[in-house]
Amino acid sequence: MSEIILTIDGVDLVELYGEKNSKLNLLRDAFPDITITSRGNNVKIAGEKKLTQKAKSKLEMMVRMLREHKELTAHTVEDLLNGENPFETKLSPGPSNSTIVHGRNGKPIKAKTRNQRILVEQAEMNDLVFAIGPAGTGKTYTAVALAVKALKNKIVKKIILTRPAVEAGENLGFLPGDLKDKVDPYLRPLYDALDDLLPAEKLQQFIATRVIEVAPLAFMRGRTLDNAFIILDEAQNSTSTQIKMFLTRLGPTAKCIITGDLSQIDLPYSQKSGLRRAIELLEHLEGISVVTLTADDVVRHRLVKEIIKAYQRSDDYFREQKMKEKEEKELMKKEHRDKE
Repeated sequence: MSEIILTIDGVDLVELYGEKNSKLNLLRDAFPDITITSRGNNVKIAGEKKLTQKAKSKLEMMVRMLREHKELTAHTVEDLLNGENPFETKLSPGPSNSTIVHGRNGKPIKAKTRNQRILVEQAEMNDLVFAIGPAGTGKTYTAVALAVKALKNKIVKKIILTRPAVEAGENLGFLPGDLKDKVDPYLRPLYDALDDLLPAEKLQQFIATRVIEVAPLAFMRGRTLDNAFIILDEAQNSTSTQIKMFLTRLGPTAKCIITGDLSQIDLPYSQKSGLRRAIELLEHLEGISVVTLTADDVVRHRLVKEIIKAYQRSDDYFREQKMKEKEEKELMKKEHRDKE
């Protein structure tokens, strides 16, 4: 039997323990065979020595994370308890782990995962970056944060956010209102990111003066996009012709990030996504970079990561089955030719 008493200093205890001890309860759930009690800034851990030492180590990592990065999400605590080291996979030291930009109410916006950090680094070094990965990995949010940073630092004079107006597996039919009312639902995720990064009055001013422009991809045709930070979101739903049209709009001083998830293509079956072809053709060109995010970069609910991995396993299985069927057909054809 072992008993450890930890005295915690230098952090906000409400932020550490969570509302109604929600984060501390995650630690308790991970070690059901020992008791963890808190009184003020003292935490007592009692039980088998090996388990109490492990629980102590996890709690110390939680404190360190909060102390060094001023943030400790329940998602990070869950990852830590599942065996991940947040100082290696989530917020490893590096130049791009500094604040990208301050959002509303002065909230510091930082890269939260290793690949988000790589995205920030590549965007600083290249004029065109493809950010590819599943839902919830922060592709769009990080890209918009970088665009707002460039605008605030006067690197660009405007931000242009665009995406294809493609329905996600649904037919919404007739939408009421003027043209803006009809296309705004498709562009809502971009507005959501902007809402989190800029005060409401400032955002409305920027939109009214066209310093920030949010528009469907089709509206880019015939334009030259210069002195701007441009984001093409949900690019997997663009055809090859649309991607080429968009890329040939870039002016001499433009910076661009193209985001997409090749596992969620909503185009009709008769149309192929142009994103994959664009990456294959362009990723080796100087000034262009491709950053791939994975399920490990998911920053939404902890179940999103597991959902993505489950779908990936299923997709891999069916891909293997198709390959086997193709190989068997080729073998049968060969045997048939040999008999003839």
